[in-house]
Parts: sequence; structure tokens; C-alpha cells
Amino acid sequence: MSATAAAFTPNFNTPSLKKPSTTVSTCIARLSNTSSSSAPPPSTPSLIRNQPVFAAPTPIITPTWRGDMGNESYEEAIAALKKLLSEKGELAPVAAAKIDAITAELQTPNSKPAFDPVERIKTGFAKFKTEKYITNPALYDELSKGQSPKFMVFACSDSRVCPSHVLDFQPGEAFVVRNVANMVPPFDKVKYAGVGAAVEYAVLHLKVEQIVVIGHSRCGGIKGLMTFPDEGPHVTDFIEDWVKVALPAKSKVKAEHTSSSLDDQCVTCEKEAVNLSLANLLTYPFVRDGLVKKTLALKGGHYDFVNGTFELWGLDFGLSPTTSA
Repeated sequence: MSATAAAFTPNFNTPSLKKPSTTVSTCIARLSNTSSSSAPPPSTPSLIRNQPVFAAPTPIITPTWRGDMGNESYEEAIAALKKLLSEKGELAPVAAAKIDAITAELQTPNSKPAFDPVERIKTGFAKFKTEKYITNPALYDELSKGQSPKFMVFACSDSRVCPSHVLDFQPGEAFVVRNVANMVPPFDKVKYAGVGAAVEYAVLHLKVEQIVVIGHSRCGGIKGLMTFPDEGPHVTDFIEDWVKVALPAKSKVKAEHTSSSLDDQCVTCEKEAVNLSLANLLTYPFVRDGLVKKTLALKGGHYDFVNGTFELWGLDFGLSPTTSA
């Protein structure tokens, strides 16, 4: 496997009891590369700002509506505005220029209409229902009875990397968890209960056969991880604490690629963070149990949307021969 997808090799040793003869089984996990891309590493934009990113909520304004509103013609409105401005002679030249500019903009046939979020959602659902839902009655009838996905996928929340779009997953095919930088934190019932609940549900109830963690090019979360200071006060409420789940990956990249540029380090860390997430999955008892029983497999992936490539590698897991001491 390439250096950029270097392996984490966690070992699980059953503690030996203090008896004359003890049986020890060792669990060994290693990453194996199944595909690669020789595309040059992309540059990474600054997607994490070095300042607070949360602002106060927008105040709610309740508009008033008069019965005569909307009855005035455009010409009448402009005439009224000119009359008002005529009383302020010093503003006349500026006002005239503004009126001419607005008039020209409104009369331009190719002017881009304002974005309407409600209309976008309506037309999006109408397209889905017409082209997919109605044309696949058997599929949606089956889905109405339950789900049995083969995949659990951890992917980034980045709007450019929807796994269903990139990997052409159909409804019912993948149980997907998306978060900043596609992180899987270690087993923790209190701090990371949300992720733990998703993994537990996927493995024990949906009986997924594959868990795939997918990183991607130009990840803002990874750029933040690589540039946020490891110590000191935070400038964000949540982001820094979250991405620091992958601090071991950052430390590994910084130690092994000291002479690389920040952009190249980010590309490497995008893949090392995936490897760390695969290692963290091994801290979940039901995941380890599935791996031992060979009912579950773990894979890592990296989607490069700049060059249009996708890398996939696997985690080989097994027990060493039993020994006695």
C-alpha cells in the first residue's frame, strides 16, 4: 500500500491470568490496499477560518401587508420616488443614476432570478417523484416494509461528496452517517453516543456486511485539524474538539512528512484519518465480534473530486494461533 494510505496495526491481547498455564489469543488488524491513484495531490483551500464561525441568530421580522400593496405600477413607483427626491435637490444626481441603473437591470431579459429555496425543494421533489419514485414501484413497495442495507458508510458532510451520488447507492443500499471530516471516534458511551448508536444499530440490528469510511480531497475539517493549534484556547465552539478526534493521524503525518507542504500534508492526513477511524472501529465490541465471525468487513476509501478518482483499501483482521504458557 502507498505511504499515503499507511497502515495502523492495532493489536488486541487478551490479558493473561496469573495461573501456571495461560491461553493467549492475539487479534491482529492490518490495512491492505486494493486500488490506488497516481494523481498528483491537489491543493487545499482555506475552508476553516481562524475566527468564531457562529453568529447570533437572525431576528424574526413579521411583515405587515396592506390591501393596496402591489397595485402600484413600476412607473408610478419611480415617479413617486423622483417627486420625493426632487425635494432634496442635493441628492438628485445620485438618485437619477441609481434609478437608471435599477431600471436597466429590471429591463434586462437575461437577469438571473433570485434564489427561491422553497421552489427549489418543490421542483426537486417533483423531479424525484416523477423520474424515480413512480417509475420504481416495486423498489419503494419493498422499502416500505423495511431496510436491509449491505453497507454502512461514514462520509463527510461536505456538500461536494454525497456518497449516494459518488458511488451510485440506491435507496435501501447504504446506511449513511455524515459528519465533519468523516470521523469515527473511539467507543465512548457518553462523549460519542450518537456515533456509537449508529454503529450499534447498523451492526447488530441491520446486520450490515461492510463498514466503509470515506475521506475526500480538499477536506475543510482536515485542513482545520492540521492548522488548529494542539493546545491553547479554542476559537470555535465545536469544530476544534471534534476534528481533534484525529490528532493521532495529524501527529503521524507531521512526524513522517516534515518537509512536505501543508497542502501535501493535508492530502496525506485525509487518508491517515480514515485509517485512524478504521482503528477506532475496532474499539467497538460488536464490531470486533463481527470481524472475528467474518460477518463484517472494514474498508477505507478516498474520493478525489479534483481528479475524478477513488481509492479503496481493506482492513484484514484475524486471530493469531492459540499459544499456551
